[in-house]
Amino acid sequence: MKRILMIGTGGTIASEMTPDGLSPELTPAQLLRAVPSISSLCEVDCLSLFSIDSTNITPAHYLRIAGAICEHYGHYDGFVISHGTDTMAYTAAALSYLIRGAKKPIILTGAQKPIGFDSTDSKINLSDAFTCACSEKIHGVNIVFSGRVITGTRARKTCSKSFAAFSSINYPDIGTLQDGRLLCYIESEYAPTPLFSAALDANVGLIKMIPGTDVELMDFLLSRKDAVIMECFGVGGLPSYSDDALFEVVRRHTEAGKYIVVTTQVQNEGSDLSVYSVGHRLKENRGVLEAYDMTSEAALAKIMWILAETRDPDEVAARFYTPVGPDMLHRG
Repeated sequence: MKRILMIGTGGTIASEMTPDGLSPELTPAQLLRAVPSISSLCEVDCLSLFSIDSTNITPAHYLRIAGAICEHYGHYDGFVISHGTDTMAYTAAALSYLIRGAKKPIILTGAQKPIGFDSTDSKINLSDAFTCACSEKIHGVNIVFSGRVITGTRARKTCSKSFAAFSSINYPDIGTLQDGRLLCYIESEYAPTPLFSAALDANVGLIKMIPGTDVELMDFLLSRKDAVIMECFGVGGLPSYSDDALFEVVRRHTEAGKYIVVTTQVQNEGSDLSVYSVGHRLKENRGVLEAYDMTSEAALAKIMWILAETRDPDEVAARFYTPVGPDMLHRG
């Protein structure tokens, strides 16, 4: 039988009702006892790293999860991480860069309803996650949720309450599950030996453009951060208004060594700065990187990973535009 390590981090799946609302209380072992059929799939060891609402997840937690997988990688055939849904896509993206080219499955799952609720989705999600963790066709970091297998750099939570909470953005699901059976459509690439990273530059921010974006807000954010993800309108571009003040802020901070990653608020199809003049002007700036069809979650995690290893402008750009798995497929 396959040996799987289950890593507990808290989240709704492990929550119980308290006087202050739902709070993560259950250990991974307690979760497993609610799904006894998993014992017929594989041998499972449990590791509880922390037990928190995923709203409280930080980049330091990504590093703890990646470090635990690195430490135990040689002893197990796969990994299942129970995690809260609200920031699961961010964690999946970060782990995809911290652990690259893994042949073994690294599966994140959770639930929209706690495992103790009669209407819970947690039991089927856990069972499906372990099915994928035992598969020879699933590789690297993936989210398994509501019968879908979504690669880690393409996942986004798109429903706040429904069981089908996650979607794969600009990329197909790599598999589906029904009645415990896995149908794998895409077998992800992997390396002979995975590459682990142990650092992230957490000093990265995000700003969402709105009509009439405050120049001072942009200036303040760039003055404090090493990089900023800028979610623009449509295919991307920076408002010029009547004074080009935003372009001047971008020029000044990028010349000082800061980076801006341009993405779009539109969920599907990605950015293309070459279309309009408000975008084309940004392409001439070496400190501006374009996310194209990447998700904001992946763009954020990728620049955190890159800036922890290099600040050389040419190297930063080269790494950003080099796909890690299927994180970036279409450039323009």
